[in-house]
Amino acid sequence: MDQALLNMTEILMSLGSADGVTRVFLMLFPFFLLLELPLNLLVIAGILRWSLRKLSSTPKPSFYRPKVSCIITCYSEGPDVAKTLTSLCEQIYPGEIELIPVVDGATSNTVTMDTVRRFQVDHHLHPNRTVRPIAKWQRGGRVSSLNAGLDMATGDIIFALDGDTSFDNNMVAMMVRHFEDPNVPAVSGSLRVRNAWTSFATLIQAFEYFLSIHTSKTGLSEWNTVNNISGAFGAFRRDFLKHIGGWDTHTAEDLDVTLRIKSYFGRRRELRIPFEPEAVGHTDAPDTLKAFFMQRLRWDGDLFFLYIRKHADSMTPRILGWRNFLMTLASGFFFQLVLPFLIVGYCLLGLIVLPVDSLLILALLLYSLYFAVTLVFYLLGLCLISERPKEDLKLAIVIPIFPVFMLALRCWGVVCTLNEMFRRGHEESSMAPWWVLKKGKRF
Repeated sequence: MDQALLNMTEILMSLGSADGVTRVFLMLFPFFLLLELPLNLLVIAGILRWSLRKLSSTPKPSFYRPKVSCIITCYSEGPDVAKTLTSLCEQIYPGEIELIPVVDGATSNTVTMDTVRRFQVDHHLHPNRTVRPIAKWQRGGRVSSLNAGLDMATGDIIFALDGDTSFDNNMVAMMVRHFEDPNVPAVSGSLRVRNAWTSFATLIQAFEYFLSIHTSKTGLSEWNTVNNISGAFGAFRRDFLKHIGGWDTHTAEDLDVTLRIKSYFGRRRELRIPFEPEAVGHTDAPDTLKAFFMQRLRWDGDLFFLYIRKHADSMTPRILGWRNFLMTLASGFFFQLVLPFLIVGYCLLGLIVLPVDSLLILALLLYSLYFAVTLVFYLLGLCLISERPKEDLKLAIVIPIFPVFMLALRCWGVVCTLNEMFRRGHEESSMAPWWVLKKGKRF
């Protein structure tokens, strides 16, 4: 026992010595080199490939105009839901669009229900647009609303949309064109933060959305490894969605339905889920840091529930296919669930064993590394992908603070995972009432 303590003391002293910084840095750096760097290079290669393909391709006219059903889940949006319905009526898509706003808990959400009831379509201005509202008098949650809308929908293509999200007028046309390929069961759209300049919290989220959704998913889509179809904005082939049973109870229904679609990729390798950066939705983000971190408490905790509890048996190459299995293992399991614990552990180790000057040097080196990565992705997104470069140029003021923000978010991920591990945090979600979650299958 004494010898073990002596050895530990010697290790700690060596880490605190002159070359301790090098040793700790070498302990940290391989995780970036062996996992983050290849993944980043893969995304960058995908972005360049997408850009070259876009420049070299010639637009072809298409007469593929299936009927579209937009399920808009509404709860407490109030008058804002009218903006969503208006933006869908104003779509330049020449085919028929069926709007199905589903008001959950309509008994108590009278303002939202009244807004939906009063909404009228001007058929002279917006032909081929119909509104079929659904009032769910007892609250059942988002999944309940989506499935109620799916039962009512008559379109070949189903859009799952949030009631507080508005859309560019070419959104439907840009999304639907992908379904002309019969091997496309779903398409993921891009999201931007509508209230970006309300506060620091919304501004940093606008930058995060630009990097993680608008830019990174463009690169991932080129290799058919899109990690998630956003719950606020996604499109599905109705027959395929019906085949897998629609949306499922619990929470994080967007990632859940994405994983259930991908469970066919191992058997049908021709299937793919594209991401369309030119189809843009605008949503409101939490405007305080407290609200933001509480949102991520649910989001990041859901990852543990889905990857470890609900879909653990599906995490095999035979089911997902090798490409999506490796991507899910790296980006979903390792980076979201494992890496936060490693980061917190290394931070605590550095604080304990390193002198202040060595700790500052190490922090500066790591900050510089992640600052460079952030800058590269931002410039690629700004120069090659952005449809609003003047607006996105203003987001550059966030770049210096973003690596620190991501470090804080990674550390918070530990709390989120532990909350789900020991408290089953997904059962406390505001996305559905507790009695609905309790009646769902327990994993």
